[in-house]
Amino acid sequence: MQYGANTGSAFSAFNRGSGEDQLEKAAKELLESLKILEEQGLGDKKFFGGESINLVDISYGALGYWFPALEEAKGVKVLEPRTLPRLHAWAKNFVELPVVKENIPAYDNMVAYAMKRLARN
Repeated sequence: MQYGANTGSAFSAFNRGSGEDQLEKAAKELLESLKILEEQGLGDKKFFGGESINLVDISYGALGYWFPALEEAKGVKVLEPRTLPRLHAWAKNFVELPVVKENIPAYDNMVAYAMKRLARN
């Protein structure tokens, strides 16, 4: 339970962070939290559920489609292949699933929405 609270805080801080120092600190905290998720949650599996998705994959699904748009809008990358190789691969695999791919908004629309939200803050 504590991991979920800490991760939620890290995501919120990254989402709300605006100044360079604040955003850098939030990105570092989020990276540390995602490393734990990669090591202890995902491990060497394709999905959290093994070869097929489960509720955990769905719960973290936004990492695969919304989070990259937010990273682009903020100009800060956290979920990179060199720092989180297995989680990055998981995100790519998740968004390529037909059921996911057919039901998420277009990437450009998500980036535009994220930019609009950032402009309001």
